[in-house]
Amino acid sequence: MTLGPGARWLLRVATALTLTFVYVPLVIIALYAFNESRIQAWPIEGLTLEWFGRALDNPGARDALWLSLRAALGATALALVLGTLASLAVARYRFFGRETISFLVILPIALPGIVTGMALNATFNTTGISLGLLTIVVGHATFCIVVVYNNAVARLRRTSQHLEEASADLGADAWQTFRHITFPQLRSALLAGALLAFALSFDEVIVTTFTAGPDQTLPIWILSNLSRPNQLPVVNVVAVVLILLSTIPVYVATRLSRDTGAVSPTAGAAQAAGAR
Repeated sequence: MTLGPGARWLLRVATALTLTFVYVPLVIIALYAFNESRIQAWPIEGLTLEWFGRALDNPGARDALWLSLRAALGATALALVLGTLASLAVARYRFFGRETISFLVILPIALPGIVTGMALNATFNTTGISLGLLTIVVGHATFCIVVVYNNAVARLRRTSQHLEEASADLGADAWQTFRHITFPQLRSALLAGALLAFALSFDEVIVTTFTAGPDQTLPIWILSNLSRPNQLPVVNVVAVVLILLSTIPVYVATRLSRDTGAVSPTAGAAQAAGAR
């Protein structure tokens, strides 16, 4: 479809306004991280790197960062296993209730975070599980699974099942077929899903509030210190670090989501059979 000059101009203006609306607040926070004063006032009177040193020396921020990293890695690992298994079941097998299972796997990411958090908190309290790193990982995995599942299902539906059938005909068992045929086709999709899951978990606030107990992840630490004037410059620095750490996996995941081509049927099937 060819657009006229007026339509193209309107699209450019709309795009510029959208990007401005989204990214100007992030730029302002980044500038306040270098603000010489503890008070957020515009225009900024002077610039300094002092707050970065103070953020680095802040034990609460360091502990919160370490907990966030562990929780995100744990949730990503759990989501990879469960999301991959669910995607293989839905995309490669036909059984009663398949579409219902697909809907139930995707549903948690559409539910309000406060509802998911309340449900998990009630479950953990009822079963006597103490709130901490384990409950944070389980809570985050409920929505991280969706990202891995969607990526894996999309890739499986775009790849031919005949490669796996050819591998079986050549004598490979299910594990060898997965290792040499299915996994190479899924590899980039799973890595992209894992990176997105890590970013989602690392930034999560609402579900974490109900599952963390006395522990504080980095977003929770920011939220609890935001109302303390003396801590505000350090909070701005931590927010900038959080933005940067979240941007990297999302960018890499976007690059990996591009199609990288299919596995060669002959080479893949022969490799699987030869592994016997």
